[in-house]
Amino acid sequence: MPHDLPKSYDPTAIEDRWAEYWVREKLFTVPSPDPGQIPNKESDREAAESLDGQSSSFTVLLPPPNVTGNLHMGHMFEHTESDILVRWRRMIGGRVLWVPGTDHAGIATQMLVERQVVSEGTTRQKMGREAFVERVWQWKRHYGGAILGQMKRLGASVDWDREYFTMSDSLSVAVREAFTRLYDQGLIYRGAYIVNWCPRCQTAISDLEVVYDEHKGHLWEIRYPIIGPDGQDTDEFITVATTRPETMLGDTAVAIHPEDERYLHLHGKKLRLPLVGREIPVVLDEWVSREFGTGAVKVTPAHDPNDFAIGERHHLPSINVMDDRAHINENGGPYVGLERYVARKRIVEDLEAQGLLAGIKDHTHNVGHCDRCKTVVEPRLSTQWFIKIQPLADKAIAAIEEGHIRFTPEMYKKTYLNWMGNIHDWCISRQLWWGHRIPAWHCATCHKITVPKPGSTGDPAACAHCGSDKITQETDVLDTWFSSGLLPVSVFGWPNINEQTRGDFDAFYPTSLLVTGFDILFFWVARMIMLGCWFSAEVPMPDGSKRELKDSVPFKEVHIHALIRDANREKMSKTKGNVIDPIEIVKQYGTDAVRFTLASMASPGTDIAFNVARTEGYRAFANKIWNAARFIFMNVDRAAEAGILGPSKIFHELGKLSHGKANLPVVSPNAPIEDRWIVASLYKTAGDVNAALENYRFDDAANSVYQFFWGSFCDWYLEIIKLRLDFEGLDSDDEGEKSIRAAASLSTLLLVFEASLRLLSPFMPFLTEELWHAVYDDNPPAKSIALTRYPTQTATDTPSYLIAAMVEMDDLQKVITSIRSLRKDVGVPERELVPAFVHGGKPENAEGRRIGSFVQFNQDIVKSLARVSSATNSPWPAGAHVRSEANFDVAIVYERTIDVPAERDRLTKECSKLEKNIANDEKALSDPGFTGKAPAHIVEGRKKQLAENRLLLEKAKAALDALPEN
Repeated sequence: MPHDLPKSYDPTAIEDRWAEYWVREKLFTVPSPDPGQIPNKESDREAAESLDGQSSSFTVLLPPPNVTGNLHMGHMFEHTESDILVRWRRMIGGRVLWVPGTDHAGIATQMLVERQVVSEGTTRQKMGREAFVERVWQWKRHYGGAILGQMKRLGASVDWDREYFTMSDSLSVAVREAFTRLYDQGLIYRGAYIVNWCPRCQTAISDLEVVYDEHKGHLWEIRYPIIGPDGQDTDEFITVATTRPETMLGDTAVAIHPEDERYLHLHGKKLRLPLVGREIPVVLDEWVSREFGTGAVKVTPAHDPNDFAIGERHHLPSINVMDDRAHINENGGPYVGLERYVARKRIVEDLEAQGLLAGIKDHTHNVGHCDRCKTVVEPRLSTQWFIKIQPLADKAIAAIEEGHIRFTPEMYKKTYLNWMGNIHDWCISRQLWWGHRIPAWHCATCHKITVPKPGSTGDPAACAHCGSDKITQETDVLDTWFSSGLLPVSVFGWPNINEQTRGDFDAFYPTSLLVTGFDILFFWVARMIMLGCWFSAEVPMPDGSKRELKDSVPFKEVHIHALIRDANREKMSKTKGNVIDPIEIVKQYGTDAVRFTLASMASPGTDIAFNVARTEGYRAFANKIWNAARFIFMNVDRAAEAGILGPSKIFHELGKLSHGKANLPVVSPNAPIEDRWIVASLYKTAGDVNAALENYRFDDAANSVYQFFWGSFCDWYLEIIKLRLDFEGLDSDDEGEKSIRAAASLSTLLLVFEASLRLLSPFMPFLTEELWHAVYDDNPPAKSIALTRYPTQTATDTPSYLIAAMVEMDDLQKVITSIRSLRKDVGVPERELVPAFVHGGKPENAEGRRIGSFVQFNQDIVKSLARVSSATNSPWPAGAHVRSEANFDVAIVYERTIDVPAERDRLTKECSKLEKNIANDEKALSDPGFTGKAPAHIVEGRKKQLAENRLLLEKAKAALDALPEN
């Protein structure tokens, strides 16, 4: 076995190679099943079974990043969690599919390409729509999908043959069909309503795309003259308060509460609109708050959603005074052409000059900004397309309430239901050129709209109402979230599902899991649930029966991951300068170290304070495993040279584990304690990791693997096994006990290491792939460790003699650790060996006597790891240095003058600490609130801890009393 691993672990030397290999070999490609069949994925390993013994499908859809995007820490965290789950599920067994894709990102992409064409001295308007859209497609082909390239480099185990793009031909067919069906069902309508308008992006945006920031502004109080019976202005005024004085140019009324006694005399009166001169009425409306401002509200129906509702109730006209750039339009009189804030300043100055400005007060309020460009949003009356959302929302609410979709953490279920219960109709039109153009045609003759019937593929040639051929297609495009909201229905073939093509839909819909962030819970997750439940319900089940709601949902579970913050727990932002580029961190420490860092900190419901120091630590962890591999391979080669353990036997045993159902090593009850213990530890760790991943506890899973590999395997097992791997003087004819023991120990070591690599693989895929192939001398039983069996042994499958080994080894470790601490306290030089004694203290301490005998039986381990010349359970001589534990005492003989004052001080502090712990335990155990509510094992643990602390206190006091006076 010529294992020639470099001395130093260098992730840059292996990661690019394996990332390219996984893609080139199409290791994670899942072929489309035949219609009506759901076979297991065929690969170069046996058909696998899931944990419950049943063939299974596990399907995940990658949340499509923007085609303009680059990988950031949030993406890498999301992809790490998904990849761990997908790799784990794939190794457990069954058919596993992870589908990647990108979103066309209408506003963001158009903004980016517009900047390019402007830098070239032109504009999209000069280019024309057709030429500009073709330019965007050219940009997409050249630059788009950069983030997917980064995902390939970082080893995401997706099916690249199924990569989707939300404006591809197949998905565009789904978008058109969804629109026409909803329109045909009366659920899409067009009308003039108040929308959130972004002057920079020059389009309407949804409520979800508006981010509100607290803003210190002003409240301007303006006097509106009251008109007398003769039509002339009186000396009386009504004062209104506003945060946006520029919108007063579009006022069509002033509203007061009908029961506000201050204004009863104004019922039925008219007012003169300052600066404009238009007569406007006083209207009575119960919506008005008598406590806000002056209790009188200016009504501008074209520029405020609440005012629009008042205008509808009182049949007021709507006067739009701004253009799409937020400049005053021709309805603004002398202020026409002024930008809104310039107009505001001029209007306030003119009001003050005319004596109509009653006052200016400081006022803090929330101001809406466009989520993409951060421009202040302008509420604006605009003709747009809307989805009547409530019928769709009813199904989406029922899907959660009936338990067909589960949220993790569970608190997001309430958040989702609260929002869905108060949802408004969805504005789906955008005033852009890049996107899915709305399939509606306007007639220049009868001015009606023609929308093709569902199922039609061609564009209409004539008006469906009057037959005129003077029709033009709607210029608006659909909201980007409309197309992404159709995922995963559209990805798996809808609406073109028939007997020849329905294999994918039957096999992969509904998907199993969605991993995403809270920030798009309503943008995307809720809309996928609404549209998925609505449209998939039309697709019959494989047996032809009607699809119920439980089979219509787009996914069964939603895992909401945490937010990545900086080391000071502040949100990352370019403005703060605290953004961490994951690619740079990967270049420095390797992908595996970054992945493991993210996984180890991924506690559900808790944001992650990313600290590079943690990544340095996990880089060291990877290096520790690398060095362990070099040690193991060196001994395998030595054994092969001695002829006591041939490669063919090793490969046979390894292959049975990594490729078959018996996925963990087995040792006999007569094996050495360290072999029984490490196998038992591996079983326990495998059970803990599987349980943790089942519940999305990535932190617990990663930490279990870490503790096993670094602590149990490297720090303890490898140190003990060195005692057994003695090949000096052995040859192929040596059949003695030494040869048999060495061969057995090496075999167990290699089997455990190979299984441990499989256990670690989902977390550190590159390192484990490299070492796993090296284990098999580049002739493994499968193309990848990712296609082998995951260790799935559980506690219930663990033999009793292995469980006993865990207890015995725990005692042995405590004794060794105690002797090490005693050596340090006494000041024994590192290289000096001293005799050690271990026994149970009092004669009635049966547990202590057992430990003492067990230590003497395994004193070769204690001697080596505790650096002592002997380890017996005989009484120690006078003058020995003693350290007391709960169930045993250890002593060493070393001639050194005791520093009595220092020792007295140490023991006094120890007594004080133990007395404090005892008091806390006694207080807790005497509290009915604790003993009655805490789990039984917690209470029992506290009782055991109290008993141990009392015993240790007794021993510490005895040692203190035994000290000489001087």
